[in-house]
Amino acid sequence: MENAIIAAAAMVGVGITMGLAAIGAGVGDGLVTSKFIDGITRQPEAKNTLFVNTLISVGLIESMAIIATVMALIMLFNNPFVQ
Repeated sequence: MENAIIAAAAMVGVGITMGLAAIGAGVGDGLVTSKFIDGITRQPEAKNTLFVNTLISVGLIESMAIIATVMALIMLFNNPFVQ
C-alpha cells in the first residue's frame, strides 16, 4: 500500500513538472516569436540576424522543456523510495 501511494505521488509530480514545462515553453516561444515579428516590422533589413537569434532562442527554450521532461521521467522510474 505504501509503494502505491509513493508511485501515485511520483506520477502526480511528473504530470505537474511536464505540464509546467510545456506551458513555459509555449509562453517562451510565443514571446520570442512576437519580438521577432516586432523586430522585422521595425527593421526589415535586419531580418537575417533576427531570424538566426530567434532560432537559437527557440532552441534553447525547447531544450529546457526537454530537460524538464527527462528529469521528470528520472523521478518517475528511478524513485529511491520504492523498493
